[in-house]
Amino acid sequence: MTLDSTESTTHPEEDPRILELRQMRERATQGGGPERIERQHAKGKLTARERLDILLDPGTFNELEPFITSQGDEMGMTTDGYLGDGVVTGYGQIEGRTVYVYAQDFTIYGGTMSEMQSHKICRVMDLALRNGSPIIGLIASGGARIQEGVKSLGGYAEIFRRNALYSGVIPQISVMLGPCAGGAAYSPALTDLIIMVEKHSYMFITGPDVIKTVTGEIVDPESLGGAETHMTITGTAHLSAASEKEALELTRRVLSYFPSNNVENPPYQTPVDDPLRMDLELNSIVPLDPLEPYSMHDIIERVVDQGSFLELQPYWACNAIVGLARIGGHSVGVIGQEPMVMAGVIDINASDKMARFVRMCDCFNIPLITFVDSPGFLPGLDQEHGGIIRHGAKLLYAYSEATVPKITVITRKAYGGAYVVMSSKYLGTDVNYAWPSAEIAVMGAEGAVNILFKKQIEAAADPAAERQRLVDEYRRKFNNPYHSARAGYVDDIIEPRETRPKIIASLAALRDKFSSAPPRKHGNIPV
Repeated sequence: MTLDSTESTTHPEEDPRILELRQMRERATQGGGPERIERQHAKGKLTARERLDILLDPGTFNELEPFITSQGDEMGMTTDGYLGDGVVTGYGQIEGRTVYVYAQDFTIYGGTMSEMQSHKICRVMDLALRNGSPIIGLIASGGARIQEGVKSLGGYAEIFRRNALYSGVIPQISVMLGPCAGGAAYSPALTDLIIMVEKHSYMFITGPDVIKTVTGEIVDPESLGGAETHMTITGTAHLSAASEKEALELTRRVLSYFPSNNVENPPYQTPVDDPLRMDLELNSIVPLDPLEPYSMHDIIERVVDQGSFLELQPYWACNAIVGLARIGGHSVGVIGQEPMVMAGVIDINASDKMARFVRMCDCFNIPLITFVDSPGFLPGLDQEHGGIIRHGAKLLYAYSEATVPKITVITRKAYGGAYVVMSSKYLGTDVNYAWPSAEIAVMGAEGAVNILFKKQIEAAADPAAERQRLVDEYRRKFNNPYHSARAGYVDDIIEPRETRPKIIASLAALRDKFSSAPPRKHGNIPV
């Protein structure tokens, strides 16, 4: 049977259940409503969903539990129709790799933590663990939802417990896009990396209002817990950006150095930089005068794949350098001293900075490349009373415990305890190279001569000349890499220009490294 040309086909009426679903989904995307979204935009801030659009590959986000609402409380607070309860959760992809995400929505109750918000965040964290995928939190919250009382505190505890249990299993990244006040700040502090936005994000335990009430002191939020404070003074943040968009793009870049979990290797990127490239300028980069500084950053940039070095915590404990890079297309963690700052001496903050970075890389199978130029640990009453022994022991512990491939390059000074803790051969480092400028000794020539030849210098006709003669002789005999190489303290002495191809060859040889630790529950790092 054919239809008559005069007859028209009609579409059945839309199923009302489908219409209702579409309306509910539309409500869920509106957060706290158009007015609150407009207020968010007026502050120069994006909404939770706009942030996810920038973070994730286009069209890959799949939301979970969008219809959850607050269940109310004893104070009479109602659910008032806000879907999502202040957080958007789900999964998507970054550069084709699955990640799980949660983005707190400041337009709903100021993004405050509630029982149901915690339920959503914990749910997505559990899924990330089960599927061996990174978890990324976009944080903007006024803290605990006071109306829910202890329920909100219990919600935080559930998240903290997962932060701790999943640490070292899947990468956890916190992107601070607004306030993070009170106990809420402990969740980011438990994650692997914290990225902040300048002038927009804040972290503090006791906010300006509390401080004013208790002490009467008026404190600016930015100086209390802004990005600059945490990047330069506290060392809590690892990276910062000028805008939300830059912070989210930076998050994508950071993740490219990490595997999805602790049983995978980091992703390989085909290098555009010649693996056999040798930079002749490295041969003259270390000055002949051992007291003259030079830039270790410059050395690192010349050795790694060009443009790949991403320094972490660049403005805190600047005498130490830590960062992620690629060498021959493979992810590596880079650690070193900066002779331009405090002569590269190791102090309390530098010890903490390097120790935590070493442990993070070891968690995620990222090989460690260490560049050494340090005259030792910083002397002084403040350092001793501040616990330099305990803090320095963290670095010693971290390197000793690490089982990833470890390669060390001694560029100049490696004195005393600094030689030992900076991935020395006898801490289990796989390959130790030294440049011709390397000096491996208990202390510098000047200090050694003052102790060993004190009487001889005092008895000389010209003490200053005699002292200089002895210093030159000591340096010639002992403060050179050949003396150490003869005793087996380094594996090879190389031309500085050979550093890049030597490291690439060593990494290739160590790719299948296996190192088993004695059975134990866990060690007892001196925190």
